[in-house]
Order: sequence, then C-alpha cells, then structure tokens
Amino acid sequence: MESKINRITDILRRDDGISGAMMYTEQISWILFLKFLSDLEDSKADEALLNGQDYTYILDEKFKWASWACPKVQDEKGKWKLDVINSKSGEDLLEFTNKELFPYLKGFKSITQDPKSIKYKIGAIFEFLDNRIANGHTLREVLDIIDAMDFHNQADLFQLSLIYEKLLKDMGSDGGNSGEFYTPRPLVQVIADVVNPQIGETVYDPAVGSCGFLIEAYNHIRYVSAQEKKQRELSTSQLKFLNEDTFFGNEKTPLSYVMGVMNMILHGVESPNISKANTLTKDIRGLEEKDRFDCILANPPFGGKENDSIQQNFPIKSNATELLFLQHMMNHLKLNGRCGVVIPEGVLFQTNKAFKSVKQELLERFNVHTVLSLPAGIFLPYSGVKTNVIFFDRNGSTSDIFYYEVNPPQKLTKNRPIRYENFKEFLDVWEDRTLTDNSWIVNINDIKEFDISAKNPNNIEVIEHKSPMALVENIKGNNQEINDLMDEIEKILVGKDV
Repeated sequence: MESKINRITDILRRDDGISGAMMYTEQISWILFLKFLSDLEDSKADEALLNGQDYTYILDEKFKWASWACPKVQDEKGKWKLDVINSKSGEDLLEFTNKELFPYLKGFKSITQDPKSIKYKIGAIFEFLDNRIANGHTLREVLDIIDAMDFHNQADLFQLSLIYEKLLKDMGSDGGNSGEFYTPRPLVQVIADVVNPQIGETVYDPAVGSCGFLIEAYNHIRYVSAQEKKQRELSTSQLKFLNEDTFFGNEKTPLSYVMGVMNMILHGVESPNISKANTLTKDIRGLEEKDRFDCILANPPFGGKENDSIQQNFPIKSNATELLFLQHMMNHLKLNGRCGVVIPEGVLFQTNKAFKSVKQELLERFNVHTVLSLPAGIFLPYSGVKTNVIFFDRNGSTSDIFYYEVNPPQKLTKNRPIRYENFKEFLDVWEDRTLTDNSWIVNINDIKEFDISAKNPNNIEVIEHKSPMALVENIKGNNQEINDLMDEIEKILVGKDV
C-alpha cells in the first residue's frame, strides 16, 4: 500500500495543477476517502444482508466509486476488470469530476441537518476541497492505483491510517505554515498516556490541526496494543459513544480542518465532532459544566498576537495566543478533568501582569501535578522554540509540582527526531514521582512571582576559581599559541608569493 502511495505522489508531482507536498496530500486524500467510503458502504450492505435488512447507500448510483471512478465488467473467466469502454478519462473525466461530482458532494452539508451523520461530514469535508489535478489522464492513473487498494477489513484500514499519518507528516515537513499540521507522534502518545482517557469520557482539542491528539486518544481507548492491532472489547453502546460523542475539537484553517476530519474517519471514527471555527472567538465566561470536557490534549498555536476584539472573550486580557488558549482550556475542563498541553517556555517564566494572573489562577484553581521539560529541537524544522508540557487536573489547588527534563542521547534534528523510547524513564517515574538525575519536585511555597519554569537543581555547574596570577599565565599561554599560528600562516603565504 505504501509503495502505491509513493507511485501516486510521483505521478502527481508531474501534474501542472499540483505544487508541493501540501497539495498532493490534499488531492490523494479526497480520492482515498471516496474509495474508503465505497468499501465502507459495501461492508455495511453485506452486514445488513446477513441480518435480513436493507442498506440505504449514502451516495446516489451515479456518484458511487464503482460507477464513475473504476466501473467493472466480467471477462470470459468471470473475473472483474476495468470497463475500458465506460470508464472516463482525459477531459471527460475532468468535466465530470469538477462539474458534477464535487458540486454533488459539497451539497451534502445543506441537505441534512444532522451534524453527526456521515453525510453531513462528507459535505463539511468537500465544502473546502476542489480537484486540482489538471490532467484527466493523470487523474485516471491515480484512480486505477487507488482502486486496487482494499479497505474492507480492519488490518487494511489500520495500514491505511498509518500511511495517511506519514502523508501528513511529509506535508508538515514541506515547511512554511504547514508546520501546524504535525506534532511528533511520540510526544502525542506520551501526553495521551499521562492524561489516560477512558471509554465514556469526552476528549477535546481546541486547535485540532490534523487531529493527531484525538486519534492518539482514540487509539489509547480502543486498543489494548495498537502495535498488535488488538482491540478492547466494547459494548454496542460504548462503541456508539466512542464514535459519536467522545471526540470534539475546533480548527480555523480550511485545509487543516479537512485533513483532520478525514483523518478521524480513516482511523475509524465516523462521526467526530470537529467544527471549522476559531476557538478564540468564543467568550469563555458563562460556560456550563455540561459543556466542559473530561480530557483535553493539545498543542495550540503560540507566538501569535490577537486583537482587542478577541481579547474581550477572556477574563485576563492578553495579545499572546498561548495565554488565551491556556485560559480557554482551564475554563473548558470538567470537575476532576485532566489536561496535557504543550506550551512555550515563556509561559512558565514570564512574570508580567497577564502571565502572572493566568498562572496564579492555574495554580490556585487546578492541580498542576507535572511539568515535562522538552529538549530543544523537538519541533524542528517548524520551530526551534523551547517548549514544555504541563499536566493539570481540576481536582483542587497545586501543592507541589513534579518536574522531568527529557535529555535524549543525541541532539535532535529534522532527520533525528524525538523517539518514544526517549520518554521511557519519564513514563516510568512520573506517577510515583520518583526522583532521578532528570527529575525533581518543587513545593508551591518555594515558587516566587509565579515563575514555574523548569530549572533542574541536579545540573549544578562547577565553577573553577583561579588566582589572578594563574589567569595571567593562561592569557600569556593563549597569546603565545596565537603568535605561533600567525607565524605558520605567514610562512605559507610567503611561500605562495601572495
């Protein structure tokens, strides 16, 4: 399956309508999604038939994959093959795709009022999509390759989800603003391990991007072992709740929103509650408990500046995006709820009025139990900003904070990213608060000016104090070395008649 996706990306790179990883990922996505939808509907129709029931297809006959993308006929041996006569290509295929298929799919959102229905989700996805493949013969090639993929069983669907994650990662690595799409998966997994969402709880990400946090939360709930694809036994009602009432999020960027909803559906969550909205435009005052969430996992945007109209939605006004998102998450956490959020280092140590006020509320109204200090370079190539993860619960005030500093054995780069193994010691010690060279505890009474930055007391720098005469001798020695080097350079230059 992966080699087929690689072939498709090579084909699309040659198309005049495609430029960059973001665009070819977007185009592969809508085609993959429609093939997945076709296989999903076939499986549901077969299941209904076994139960003596009729299944009503979502798509009209004309717009089913088997009708327009890759119609089939049986050969003399009874095997199904592409119906070359009735399969569209070139300009005919482009005209059907652009003028009939896309308008039909975009219209789904307006013909159904049920936001939980898959029909509504399809409309929401295609509302922000267009076919950008300029050559109809290129589109034909891509359709034929994807048609050979089979998404009828769980194993194939799991492989598809992994490949789609790789596509999103490549899109993020493409640079520019696409960095928002991808948080390193090992870090997302660690945050999900600590927050530990359970079946029956709600999970929220106020800036979902491509839904990496929600998907990792889904894997945490659904699988005993994601690596072995071993699922937990869940009742029908639990599965319904997991599919329809567990996952919530907002995303303001159209492409991120499309990728996120599609990513959730391709991972098996048919009805995620994802809205295309700017989270910060919502006034957080007056929120009722029923509208809050059990678990919040996020890596919200930081470094942005918000205008006065946005700041009016928050009790503590600030133009710093990260401070507004932090207030939003504090406000949206249920009683006994749990939160894990990535924040820049500045939030922890800054002590101006707004930062102090938010941290005071955080420490007094929430239990900030753990701060995970992340190594520099964890978000390369998108950002070199030093970051931390703060974990807090809404079950009382903070008494002391457990800190852990991640120190991978090698410097992190774009080609040497963080690995899950780099967090092994943290995962072993955070709950029992075991003290190591990388961990320490700070009591709330020792925190001054609400500076909660991670300063490892175990990293004590030994300073060697030398006498004035010893320093003079060092300087003389250094000067002699410099003079010797200059003499060598002069001899070389003279020898070359320069």
